[in-house]
Amino acid sequence: MTQTATIWLVYQLTGSPVWLGAVAFASQAPVVLLSPAAGVWVDRIDRLALMKITQICSMVQALLLAALTLTGHITIERLTALAVIQGIINAFDTPTRQALAINLAEKREHLSAVIGMNSSMFNLARLIGPSLGGFLIAWLGVGMCFLLDGISYIAVIAALMAMRLKNTTAEQPSAPESAWVSFKKGIRYVHEFEPIRFLILFNGSLALFAFSFTVLIPVYAKEIFAGDARTLGLLMSSSAAGSVSAALFMASRTGIRGLGKITVFGTTLAGCSLLAFAWSHSLLLSMGCLLFAGLGGLLVAVTNNTLVQSLVEEDKRGRVLSLFTAAFLGGIPLGSLMTGWLAEHIGVSWATTINAAASLVLGGIYLHNLKRLREKARPTLERRGLIPISAESDATIS
Repeated sequence: MTQTATIWLVYQLTGSPVWLGAVAFASQAPVVLLSPAAGVWVDRIDRLALMKITQICSMVQALLLAALTLTGHITIERLTALAVIQGIINAFDTPTRQALAINLAEKREHLSAVIGMNSSMFNLARLIGPSLGGFLIAWLGVGMCFLLDGISYIAVIAALMAMRLKNTTAEQPSAPESAWVSFKKGIRYVHEFEPIRFLILFNGSLALFAFSFTVLIPVYAKEIFAGDARTLGLLMSSSAAGSVSAALFMASRTGIRGLGKITVFGTTLAGCSLLAFAWSHSLLLSMGCLLFAGLGGLLVAVTNNTLVQSLVEEDKRGRVLSLFTAAFLGGIPLGSLMTGWLAEHIGVSWATTINAAASLVLGGIYLHNLKRLREKARPTLERRGLIPISAESDATIS
């Protein structure tokens, strides 16, 4: 709901696709810069305690944004500054949230289901939030969306306080080491283990193209369909509906068999759907396109997250997931900035077409490398008991 209100407020204040991309960039750039370093602390301190701190900080940021908007003191500069602050909070919150997933899965083979259920909750909010936000903006204004967001953190923080989890801090090395040494070890581990390195780079590249189209949805809502905030809510909810469907499908799975093929399918589906959306002038057709784009994109995000979490060594989980987060969440603002610039110069349809074509190319690259990657991942997966030692290569990540 807040995301919908934010991009609508940006467009109200500036009327510029470039500013839409710039604010999205400002909210995510700190994740790229700080997440790798934050991952060191995710591996060193209690992750549940860190989650409580980040949620309290997020509540304060949301309430401050609400106060400025409701009192009429909001400007594009202040909005951008608050977006940067939230990005700094997310740099610590997101890898912490991802690393906690392993503590919620009693058996490692259930990890895919846990990640899928987590994604289904997140995307269910994305489904309901934009529609609710669109009507609330039209009824009471954007400030009320921000205020309700701030108040909602009370329930989140209470839920975290009620949780009782064991072993939410990674095992520490026998000999104390500096944060810098720990950081370099994490980087070296990712660099030397090709399956994880490829998945991180692939996810970042896909985020750059397949997920940055959302920055243009306000332009489609207002310029292409001559709509208002409610039209924006319908379009964004369509994308979220597809994501919810994908997340529920992934939550129903156990084990990792077939995840590579799901990634190829999801990338192709997202690319084809975006290509159709780029040139659609029918609201219903566009909603259908965004539904399948959301479905395909979320399939890829969950499968790659599951594979990385299944492959990573436990004592490096926080650092690796922080790099995974930086690549994914960092690719989105860079793509938003690029997409906004392209839309300003060549039009929204051509900008979306370029993103769609790049997504299809990435799917081809993944398919080309799949056989080699599954062979290199097999020993680790066998050691973890995720596949039988006697399994053939098609029982790994293909």
